Amino acid sequence: MKILYLGHAGFYVETDEGSILCDPWFNPAYFGSWWPFPANDHLDPRRIAHPTYLYISHLHQDHFDPAFLAEHVDKAARVILPAYPLPALEDALRRIGFTHFVTAPDGELIPLGKRLRVAIRAYTAPADGPLGDSCLFVDDGRTRLLNLNDAHPRDVDALLAWGPLDALCLQFSGAIWYPMVYDLSPEDMKARGREKRRNEMERAATFVRLLKPRHIFPSAGPAGFLDPDLFHFNDLDKDETNIFPDQTVFLDELRRRNLAEGHLILPGTEIELDGGTCGLTHHVPGESPETIFGNKADYLRRYQARAWTRLTAERASWPKARPTLLQQLAERLEPIMAIADLTARRIHASVVLDWGDGAAELDFRRRRVTAWDGQAVPYSFRISGSLLQACLDQALVDWVNSLFLSCRFRARREGEYNEAIYTFFKCLSPERIQYAEGYWMESAAEQELWRYGPWLIQRRCPHLKADLQRFAHVDQHGVLTCRMHGWRFDLDTGRCLNAADRVLYRRRVDESPAAER
Repeated sequence: MKILYLGHAGFYVETDEGSILCDPWFNPAYFGSWWPFPANDHLDPRRIAHPTYLYISHLHQDHFDPAFLAEHVDKAARVILPAYPLPALEDALRRIGFTHFVTAPDGELIPLGKRLRVAIRAYTAPADGPLGDSCLFVDDGRTRLLNLNDAHPRDVDALLAWGPLDALCLQFSGAIWYPMVYDLSPEDMKARGREKRRNEMERAATFVRLLKPRHIFPSAGPAGFLDPDLFHFNDLDKDETNIFPDQTVFLDELRRRNLAEGHLILPGTEIELDGGTCGLTHHVPGESPETIFGNKADYLRRYQARAWTRLTAERASWPKARPTLLQQLAERLEPIMAIADLTARRIHASVVLDWGDGAAELDFRRRRVTAWDGQAVPYSFRISGSLLQACLDQALVDWVNSLFLSCRFRARREGEYNEAIYTFFKCLSPERIQYAEGYWMESAAEQELWRYGPWLIQRRCPHLKADLQRFAHVDQHGVLTCRMHGWRFDLDTGRCLNAADRVLYRRRVDESPAAER
């Protein structure tokens, strides 16, 4: 099996029975905020223009690059689709011109040749990507590769059922706006950043420990932030409070833990896998791992200079906020709020969008959007009117996968994270919001329990259904932490310490269900 690394989560996998192009990302994403890091602008797209198969894991813009796919990839490629409940990914690819699709039944091995087989696991909770994320398994008869990209599987046993892994590609770095955009004291910002970075490392290392691959390829992050307004988000000196550590940091972490062999790969690196053997050849003209990671600030400044024309063009393309922005927001959002019963109940507060020259209050109790009168609300966002106008002009149905991931805003909240707010903003169509509503409605209390000391605890995390029997850690204070995403629960009360709308079902071994607290 030969693999050309394209940068970020992009791979071009070549086997004797066909090639698979995975998540090629070349154009800046999220209103020009995210750029592939290290840069991949030296790669010749003709090398990957005619794949046998195309796999796009999900619709996040750093995985689905419609401009690149439209211009450079042969539409004769067969698209292997995850089994998503909504057709958004297929519809987006059809608009580009792809017509040959095969939907992979979830978790089933699909033969693509005499020896070549693939399988896809789809994750479809409202918080999974833009209502869906997935991972890809490839077996060419000699080598087994699992590409997790951004996916955070809750059931590792299902992945292990495909057989022992020769190689694992996985995310290890942040792909979020928390905590950097929040109004926090410098001390609190550092503490939360340190905790987030530690959770990222712990989650990735846990996957490595459980999946036991022979070789590890850190991928799917971090992005490069080239805009001067965002440049400080780059982790330039291995700052333990920065949530965007680079590949070298995770490789150091793997060595510290004595885990499987990790490899630094760069856009243009050629990987040759043959069962358990691995060979690497780097092809990065004018650069080396030392010039990229040894002096990252200098490298990013040079990258920024090359990208400057595109950066300024991106900013110039944003529309000016019109005087009717408040009315437009009401017309766009109120119909969604009206049918978002469970979502509104989970928010049960007002959210303010403040663009300086005006502000809208989204009252989820009354399902109304009105002018904000300045009274205190628990959740507020300060966002450029130009970006709000762009979201409206482009009729975007997912503001998380555009506005919020751009990190071009400031936020304030009272209390802990409320997942339902961001679910609402990624579901701005009747089809999407009804899917989220249905998912929550069908999520009954978890009855599968596991024992920890004197406790019987629900096995699946209330956040994203991670297997707590594998991913939980309980400290001396009786606080259970899910290592998948760092969510914490007080075993005495079941109360979630991250968000008010999550409760962990648990009871003592000697208690009957009727006596539960």
